[in-house]
Amino acid sequence: MRYRHYKGGIYELVGEATYEADLSPMIVYRSPKGDLWVRTRENFFEMVEIDGTLVPRFAPIED
Repeated sequence: MRYRHYKGGIYELVGEATYEADLSPMIVYRSPKGDLWVRTRENFFEMVEIDGTLVPRFAPIED
């Protein structure tokens, strides 16, 4: 599934993983250039405030 970052970039969710040190759920995602990135699940799906409005950090894109 693809997601649009609130700053405009399009990213592909690769999968979920577990951080071994504290077992926190992580999201693995790929940039348009092919780089892999990791964020906590909570951070990936959280809402951020932009100009006084709450928006998802990453919003799903319908294919």
